[in-house]
Parts: sequence; C-alpha cells; structure tokens
Amino acid sequence: MRSIFTAGAAALAGTTMLAGMAFADAHSNLSGTLRITSDMSNPGPRAVMESLAAEFDEMHPDLEVDLTIVDREAWKTQIRNALSADPPDVVNWYAANRMTPYVDAGLFMDITDWWDAGDYEGLDSVRGAMTINDRQWGIPYTYYQWGVYYREDIFNELGLEEPETWEQEIANCQAILDSGRRCYTIGTKFLWTAGGWFDYINMRTNGFDFHMALGRGEVEWTDDRVRETFANWRQLIDMGAYIDDHQTYSWQEALPFMINGEATAYLMGNFAVDQLRNGGLTDDQLDFYQFPIITEGLPQGEDAPTDTFHVAAGAQNVDAARAFLAYVASPEVQTRINGPDGLGQLPVNANASIVDDEFLQQGFEMLSQNAQGGIAQFFDRDYPAEMASIAMEGFQEFMVFPDNLDDILNRLEQARQRIYSE
Repeated sequence: MRSIFTAGAAALAGTTMLAGMAFADAHSNLSGTLRITSDMSNPGPRAVMESLAAEFDEMHPDLEVDLTIVDREAWKTQIRNALSADPPDVVNWYAANRMTPYVDAGLFMDITDWWDAGDYEGLDSVRGAMTINDRQWGIPYTYYQWGVYYREDIFNELGLEEPETWEQEIANCQAILDSGRRCYTIGTKFLWTAGGWFDYINMRTNGFDFHMALGRGEVEWTDDRVRETFANWRQLIDMGAYIDDHQTYSWQEALPFMINGEATAYLMGNFAVDQLRNGGLTDDQLDFYQFPIITEGLPQGEDAPTDTFHVAAGAQNVDAARAFLAYVASPEVQTRINGPDGLGQLPVNANASIVDDEFLQQGFEMLSQNAQGGIAQFFDRDYPAEMASIAMEGFQEFMVFPDNLDDILNRLEQARQRIYSE
C-alpha cells in the first residue's frame, strides 16, 4: 500500500478487522492493484479513509490497495482530468445532481447490476440519490445534518434559549451583538458556506418545493419570492451578525472565532463538531438546533449531503472495485466509520447503528422526525454546477455588498436562461 498511515488510522482499522473479515471470504480471489483516489483530506476523514484502505488491503493478501488522497477543494477541479487520463478504479464524490457531468461524460461506471444483485442491502432508501436516467452510478457511505451549532455556555450566560422562530433568532442575535460578540462565524472564501445560508433561508421562507423548483430552473431569480429570501437574509447582514472579512477565510479558518468566543454560532454540517472539539470546546460548551421557522406552516426541509464512492468507467480492476464498494456499504463498516472516532456523521445503511453521540442522535432525530419538507443535498449539489458557481459568487457578494442585490439577481437570471436552455 502506497499511502502513509497514521497511528490513529491503524487503531481505527484494528478495531474492526474482524467485522471486515467476512468480506475476505466472499472475495478471496481478488488480486492485482486496486487504485483509490479520495478527497478525504481533513485529518479525521483522512484517518477513516486510510483505515478503510488498510483494512481492505489486509483482508486480501493477493491484492495491493494503492490509495492517493488529494485536497478536498482541489479535487473539485481535478476529478474530470483524473477520470479521463489513466483513471483510478474508485473515487470519492457526491450524490444527486453533482454526479450528472460525469455520468453524461461517460466517466462513472453504471453499477445498476450490482444494486440489482443485492450488493447493497440496507441502502434502498437512498437509491434515488444515486440514480440518473433510471440507472445507479455509485454508492453512499455517509450523510450528515446541517444546522446551527452554538456555544451553549454563552447562551446560558446571556439567558438565551434555542430559537424556534425567525423573530426569536433575530432577538437572540441582537442580545449577542449587545454583549460585544458576533452572532455567526463563517468563511466564504470557497463560496459554498454562503450557499448553506441561502438554502436554509430560502427553504424556510418559501418551502422545500419552491427551493427545488428554483434549482430545476423553473423559477426566475428576479421573482419576488426570491427577493423575499434575500430580504430576510439582509436583516442579519444589516445587524452586523457575521464576522468581518469572512470572504478571506475558509470554513476551517473561521472556526477560531467560535472557539474563542468572539462569535457564538456556526451554520454548518456535523463534520464541524470534530474540529470544534479538537479546538478545545467540550460538549458542555456546545449544542445544536434546527434552523428556525420563518414562514409559519411550511414543512421544514433540511440539508443532509450524501458523500459517495464511484467506480471509474475506465477502471482496470473492476472485481476489486465492486468488492470494495460492497465492503464500504456494509452496516458494520458504516456504523464504525460514522462514529465519533471516525467521520462523526450518520450511516446511510438502514441496518447500521447510531452511536451514543449527542450531535449524531440529534441529527438522526431531526432528519427522521422533523424534516417533513424534504431532504436537500446542498446548494452546489442540487443546482447545476455552473449555476451553483455563479449563484454562490453572488451570495458572497451580497453578504459583503447587499446593495448590489439587483445586479446580482439580474446576473443570476441571465445565467438561468442560458444554462437551462442548453
């Protein structure tokens, strides 16, 4: 194996070696080299990916697993070239609309037959997220809730309660500002974090169905309902709710503002919990709440992005790739890698277990019981790639220069007319 393993990765792999041995019996004739390229570059996910590769390598004595880990942001621009020239066998990517360019270009392998053969028992509920043109193009291994992670100790200090309505959110924010802090940290350098704010304010203002219709190009960006979303968002901007110069920070670089108590909350995915804990915050200082209601009576939609593995259309070791996907999809492996010592997220396999972690339990309860509006994949996954890129640039600009809204919406509308007509 070419990848260098950390002690944490080796320990993580060792804890589940026995659980994985069943797969060795089922695929005992695997040989050659299995080449995997992964974008799990942050420390926690990297340890998980390295443990998966090490364990699978150990299970198959005649197989060499060749793992390459690339920067997560860089992979978004590198994946097409990687799949086109001397492609690896297996790659990481994302579900739903984000698969479309690589399916249309013939770069992802159609694995419908593997789904039909029963390779992925327990994944039936998410098969749709892996489907384009009635065919399946990969498998999911994790998903995670988004929501507002906040400093519970600061809320207690200020006598604040978790808001359930937009009015309460605004009132809490004002109290936080009055205490000399900012309400929210955020880093919009890579744009997608601003997409999360648009997702939630739009879903809460106009509903999940409207949000998805906008994503399908069926609604004009200059529509009054879209303007209402931005009007709600501007309430926070005009208050000074966000940290200064957020456009210069990545999401990780914005974490210290919350860790140090200069900002009180972060609208983010559950993957941030590991980083907040590593930064020194205890679970007594942290808590989570569902994004509050804006328009009364609308069923609440939630962002729950699903991360995936795919087999390259040009894969050389298809048998090993198939076996690796079945291994990653198994309930035992999904339980382990999504636990607090792994990704700190939710397993997709219905037969997996949710570990006793307060944030995972809260996320599971929210997504299973209080997301009647629907589950979105996230702005840059639900919207066509070019539309998402142009829109998120507009969101970042709006957060810095809100008076530019008319120009921003006109640009987005022109882009909508062009992109969806192609």
